[in-house]
Amino acid sequence: MNLNLVMATSGILLLICVYANRISIRYGIPSLLFFLGLGMIVGSDGLGIQFSNAHLANYAGTFALAFILFSGGLDTKWAEIKPTLNRGSILSTLGVLLTAIFLFICTHYILRLSYEISLLLSVIVSSTDAPAVFSILRSQKKELKSGLKPLLEFESGSNDPMAVLLSLGALNSLSDPDFSIYTMLENFIWQMSLGLAAGYVFGQLSCYVLRRWNLVYPGLYPVFGISVVLLTYSLTQLLDGNGFLAVYIAGIIMGNTVFLYRRHFINFQDSLAWIMQIGMFLLLGLLVNPHELPAVFPISLLCAAFLIFIARPLAVFTCLYKSNYTTADKIFISWAGFKGAVPIILATYPLMYNYPDSGYLFNIIFFLVILSVLVQGNSLPHLAKKLKLY
Repeated sequence: MNLNLVMATSGILLLICVYANRISIRYGIPSLLFFLGLGMIVGSDGLGIQFSNAHLANYAGTFALAFILFSGGLDTKWAEIKPTLNRGSILSTLGVLLTAIFLFICTHYILRLSYEISLLLSVIVSSTDAPAVFSILRSQKKELKSGLKPLLEFESGSNDPMAVLLSLGALNSLSDPDFSIYTMLENFIWQMSLGLAAGYVFGQLSCYVLRRWNLVYPGLYPVFGISVVLLTYSLTQLLDGNGFLAVYIAGIIMGNTVFLYRRHFINFQDSLAWIMQIGMFLLLGLLVNPHELPAVFPISLLCAAFLIFIARPLAVFTCLYKSNYTTADKIFISWAGFKGAVPIILATYPLMYNYPDSGYLFNIIFFLVILSVLVQGNSLPHLAKKLKLY
């Protein structure tokens, strides 16, 4: 492999992605679709770059997602999300579970997909994707009705642990005859509790260090931030907690604390999150073989329709029952439950374990994500205007 060629190719791809955002903003097309599409274009069916390593894609996606969630936490204002904390927590836990249950019923009993495919598909696409939500909501020029944006950002930033737990639990239940749902429940409580505690401790400790000791050079503050993400995620995971939740909580704490070069620190993390997001979507686009997608288009379209119009709305209206949110608010929240990188990353787990029909499942989920972002992400601003939420 020629290093100069690799560097030149990487530079060209990054440059194209930078300017793709101008097209995204102008025509209202979510930028992540450009990143995914570019990965597919330069992949095996396009320019010929061969990539089929599900393990590497999973590790790279997990690594990138940790930085994206940390950056999302830094930009989250505590005063705004505090009133939505209870409902947001319900959506990020019970809402994910209900979405998976409703989608499973539709795919297994109506579409007649196998029990295994229906179960894995339902849990993998059950959560709202943080990178997609952060990107689309924060690119809007108009401000949404008070309370909606913080709720959606908090839900998307904190619901990945539930989706990961359900996905791994589903895989274990299908492969391990001694699987116990009580053990999975215990693991969930432990992972969430430790994730919250670790995020709070690392966030407060990091702020204390930055306030107590000034670093010699301004350029070292971003380096400190990288170390916070790596340590918070890895140590939480090593203790069997949820690292994604921990880095998001740590980001919220640091983003709402005053310290030297805070704005410089946050701006760097935002740039780093963009690099991670671009790299992650390009890599996931490389992993798919476009010539295999037409075969799963009909079933992906039906699954996406059930998810968008039945499973997600039922879950949202159930979780927000007797809340202060209006019917228009609930419709908007339901429509904002679009998918992104997380379901594709989770879909690599069956590939990693060589689970039967894992390639078929991956293609369904990949196409479903494209449909979700294209339909929901592109129409979200128009729906907000129609519902008079601006």
